[in-house]
Formats: sequence, structure tokens, C-alpha cells
Amino acid sequence: MARMYSGRKGKAGSTKPSKRFKPVWVSYSKREIELLIQKLAREGRSSSQIGALLRDSYGIPDVRLFTEKPVTAVMRDKKLLGEIPEDLLALIRRAVNLRKHLDANRQDMSALRGLQLAESKIKHLVKYYKRVGRLPVDWKYDSESIKLYAE
Repeated sequence: MARMYSGRKGKAGSTKPSKRFKPVWVSYSKREIELLIQKLAREGRSSSQIGALLRDSYGIPDVRLFTEKPVTAVMRDKKLLGEIPEDLLALIRRAVNLRKHLDANRQDMSALRGLQLAESKIKHLVKYYKRVGRLPVDWKYDSESIKLYAE
């Protein structure tokens, strides 16, 4: 499948194994994993950071195998999710940094194109998150007032 904003095709990525079995070397129970997720979320880590930390430090290859839910679902059940989804927040931070760069470097047209692409992706994601109920219907992306979320 082609990339959204270029004519190129993407590189093949890694895929998870098709066999879905619990590894025998993991000594954590479902309850312990949920408590670890709670602890890490209260420290201010995002769901992707929690997943990587559980994989690298605790030896839990896939949270879903043990809890039957992804990390974000566990965080949602415990009321620990942020008000803005993680992927949208990353795009907002990118757009804010590009705006700062463009204020200092007005002639940087490639940065301007990057800002246009980032804001387009933000609008697509906002539309999706409003439709699925993750964002309030009256939530708006305003490039000036959104700086508070990025900091």
C-alpha cells in the first residue's frame, strides 16, 4: 500500500507471530500486570512507553496475551487515559515545533510543507476521534491555543 502523502510504497515492517500463546517464562499474573500498568501510568508514561517498558524491563512480550486487553483498554478501565489520545498529541507537538521553527526561518518551504502535512493528519485524526467518541464533539484544533497541550 502506498504512503498517504507521497507516491512511494512503504518498507515491509515486522509482524507479530501468528501463534498466540502465553510464554512460559513470564511469571506475572493478570492482576500483577494491570498493577504495573497502573503504576507506570501514574508516573506519567504513555501507553506505548508502558508497552515498551513492560517488554524490555519486565519481559512481558505482549500485554494482550495476559490481560485479554491492550494497554490503552486497561488504562481506560482504570480512568488513567489522558484527555487527548497519544498519537494526536504527538502530531500536535510536531506542529507546534514546526511553527516555532517557521517563526525563526520564514523561508524554509520544506518545513512549511511538513507543517501542512502534520495539520492535515491532525484534522483527519480529530474527525476520527470525534466519530468514535474519544474526543468531545465540540473539540476544535486551533493552532494558537493548542500550544498548551503540547507543553
